[in-house]
Amino acid sequence: MDTHGERRVAVIIEDDADIRHLLETVLTQAGFEVIATGNGLDGVQAVRAYDPMVTTLDVSMPGIDGFEAAKRIRTFSNTYLVMLTARDEEIDTLQGLEAGADDYLTKPFRPRELRARVEAMMRRPRQVLAVDGSGPVAPVAAPAPAPVQAPVAAAPAVAPAPAVAEPQYTPAATVQAVAPQAVPVEAAAEAAAPPAAAKSYDREDGWLDHNGLYVNSEMRLAEKDGRAIDLTRSEFDLLNALMESQRRVRSKADLALLLRGESYVTAHFVSEADKRAIEVHMANLRRKLADSITTPRWIETVRGVGYRLAASDND
Repeated sequence: MDTHGERRVAVIIEDDADIRHLLETVLTQAGFEVIATGNGLDGVQAVRAYDPMVTTLDVSMPGIDGFEAAKRIRTFSNTYLVMLTARDEEIDTLQGLEAGADDYLTKPFRPRELRARVEAMMRRPRQVLAVDGSGPVAPVAAPAPAPVQAPVAAAPAVAPAPAVAEPQYTPAATVQAVAPQAVPVEAAAEAAAPPAAAKSYDREDGWLDHNGLYVNSEMRLAEKDGRAIDLTRSEFDLLNALMESQRRVRSKADLALLLRGESYVTAHFVSEADKRAIEVHMANLRRKLADSITTPRWIETVRGVGYRLAASDND
């Protein structure tokens, strides 16, 4: 099976047969090869087996519910995850997004709206898999063949060195070389050299900065105090929008349309559920930034309107 992203595969996790068939129809018409499952455990296994681009997930199911299924899926997959539920309470939206959902629709939903939401998500970059153990792990590439050594005349037989396990991907700042027993003078001098200069966050290289927070939209990286911040796609897109807008206020409706891949014009409908989802995303974003609501350093709420960046520390 092709697992390199060319095939448009979707997994449906839905225990209601009528809704499952409706979802199959909608996603098939959207050009997906559809795998439908009727419970959370089968759905998690299907996501693992087929590596879908998109997964729809019902919340209320026998066995493990949608929230638990989403958490399990997020340990190994970056599939676009849309949760569907008949419940529209804010706490349900919060739980769904915290479990790793990219979008959240309440039943009954309009098939055209679901298809539009899915297509909007497909236009957004898929989140890069984490390499520090905090998220899904990318498949390990096959080791490169050993370089060809030039023959050495009269070389004595030497027992082969013990195999060394291939190192895990680790941030450069945490990697330490293991010194051999005998250290040449040149190597000792190099080891004694001062550490490399701190990472450069140059605006010309695509970095935006505000009060010690750095965002690069092309690399989809967010860093604070020299450490990467683990954000969902939606959280990153919202943070990047605020960083680009600086002190200009972005309304909840504007930000909701941004996540759907639509321009902020009055022709598009934004529901109260969409606005509430933005509030949940912002609450999660603030929590990950350790930002204060009362004295914000990064995200400021403009009551009744939306959000903007807080004032600069230099102001």
